[in-house]
Amino acid sequence: MYRLCCFLLIWHVLPNSREYVADVPFFLVTIDPNSFATVRLLKEWEACQSDAHKILFGFYDPCHLPNNPGWPLRNLLALISARWNLKSVQFFCYRENRGFADMSLSLVGEALLTVPQGWKDAVPNAVGWELNKGRKVPRCISLAQSMDPTRLAVSAADLNLKLMRWRALPSLDLSALSSLKCLLLGAGTLGCQVARMLMAWGVRKITLVDNGRVAMSNPLRQSLYTLDNCLNGGEFKATAAVESLKRIFPAVEAEGIVMAIPMPGHPVNSQEQENVLDDCRRLRDLIDAHDAVFLLTDTRESRWLPTLLCANAIKITMTAALGFESFLVMRHGAGPFSSACDSSAETASSSSADLSVNDANGKHRLGCYFCNDVVAPTDSTSNRTLDQQCTVTRPGLAPIASALAVELLVGILHHPRGIYAEADINNSVSGGAENPLGILPHQIRGSLSQFSQMSLIGYSSSSCTACCHTVISEYRNRGMEFILEAINHPTYLEDVTGLTELMKSATKFSLEIDSEDDEEDCFEI
Repeated sequence: MYRLCCFLLIWHVLPNSREYVADVPFFLVTIDPNSFATVRLLKEWEACQSDAHKILFGFYDPCHLPNNPGWPLRNLLALISARWNLKSVQFFCYRENRGFADMSLSLVGEALLTVPQGWKDAVPNAVGWELNKGRKVPRCISLAQSMDPTRLAVSAADLNLKLMRWRALPSLDLSALSSLKCLLLGAGTLGCQVARMLMAWGVRKITLVDNGRVAMSNPLRQSLYTLDNCLNGGEFKATAAVESLKRIFPAVEAEGIVMAIPMPGHPVNSQEQENVLDDCRRLRDLIDAHDAVFLLTDTRESRWLPTLLCANAIKITMTAALGFESFLVMRHGAGPFSSACDSSAETASSSSADLSVNDANGKHRLGCYFCNDVVAPTDSTSNRTLDQQCTVTRPGLAPIASALAVELLVGILHHPRGIYAEADINNSVSGGAENPLGILPHQIRGSLSQFSQMSLIGYSSSSCTACCHTVISEYRNRGMEFILEAINHPTYLEDVTGLTELMKSATKFSLEIDSEDDEEDCFEI
C-alpha cells in the first residue's frame, strides 16, 4: 500500500464533491496532463481513457484501519475485472472524519488482478465466501430487526400476549386478533379507551369514525388527545386519535373518518337528503368491511342505524354506554337472518315471529341495545340545556366499561359459536373448552357508587325498532328509502313494528282498570 503525490490534486477536488461522493459509493478520479483532477461516474471509464493521464478507481471507504482498504474494494475489483478485463488497477480509498473529507486517512494503492480459471463463466452475485456444510456460499445477515425501532416495537408489543399463551392460555388465538378489523363509532372518552385496549390485545386494524373536534375539556378524560389537538378550533377527533395511535405503536393500521351518523328523530330537508344518504351508504360499506363494530357514541339515537346495519350483516356488535355512576356493556345478538336462511328462503313452518326471536340454530336470539325499549329512538338533545347535553360521568367509569367491552369481544372470538354463543351468567361454570377465557355474558351492568357488577341476559324482541324481522325486511326491501323515512318521521318505526298499537292497547287497558276501580269505590260508598 502506498500514497501517491496525486493526493495534493485530489485534496482540492474531493472536498467540493463530497455530496457527489457520498451519494455514489463508486466513482472515478481522472487527472489530465495539466495535473487537473476531476471526479466522474464509474460508467465513464471508456471515455476517460483517451484524455486522461491517470485514472483512479475511487470508492467511499468505511474502514477505520490506517493501512488497509475496506471490504467494498473487493466488490469493485470484481466488477472491474469482469467488465473491463483489466490486469492492474490504481484505486483510491476515500474516507471522512466526522462528516468531512480526510486525506490523511484516505489511501491510494495499486492492485494486480488475476482471474481464476472458469470464473468468467459464472460471475458470483456476491464477494466474500464462507464454508457452509463443505460448500463455499455467500452468507447474508439481516440486521433490520435489531436496528429498526418499528420492528423492535412490534416484537416487544406481543411479548405479554405470547407469555399469556405460553403460561396460562394455550388456546389463545393471536392470529385471529392480529387480523381482526374493528370499527369504532365514536372517538370520545369510550372510543379512546377501547382503541388502547384493542391494541393491547394485539388488534392492529382499527377504524375510528367521529365528526367532532377536540375541545379543551377533552384531553384529561380522553387519553389519545393533548392540548396541541385543542388549538386553533381543535382538530377532528378521528384524525387526531389515529395520529396518536401511530405514535404509540407505529405498526398499527389505523384510519380516521370524519363523518356524522344519520339519526332518527333528526329530520333533514330536501337539500341535505343526498348528503345524508351518502353517509348512510358509507356507514354501510364500513360495517361490511369490518369484523367487529363498537357503538360508543353519546346519544341513543346515533346507535340505531349502526345497530340495524350490523343486524342485517350479522356482524359482531359491542355497545358501551355510560351514566353518571353506572355503565352498560353488552354484545348484540345475531340478526334475524342468519347465514343459514335469508328473507327469500323462509319455510312455511317458520313464522315471522320465530325468525324475529330465534337464530339459525333455533335458540332464542340475544337482544340488541333497543330490544327492551317500547318507544322509537328520537332526538334526545334539542330540548336539553347545554350542560344536559354533555356526557357527565365519574372519571373511572369509561376505562372500566371500555376494558369490559374489549374483553367481551375477545371472549366471543374464542368461543366456537362466535356471535351465536349463548349467554352465561355469574354462577355459570367458568373455563372449559367452550370458554377458555371464562364466562361469556350478554350484558354487564355496573355501579361505581356500590362498586358492584352483575351479568344479565336480555332476549330479542319481535317489536324491536332496530333488529327485529320486520325492520330488517323493510330495510332489505326498500333500502335507503326506508332509512330516510325513519329519520324524517319519528313515529314511523313505532308504526312499522306494532309499538303504536301496543301502546294504544296498554292505554285502553289502563283506562278500563281505572274505570273498574272507580265503580268499586262508588259501590262501597
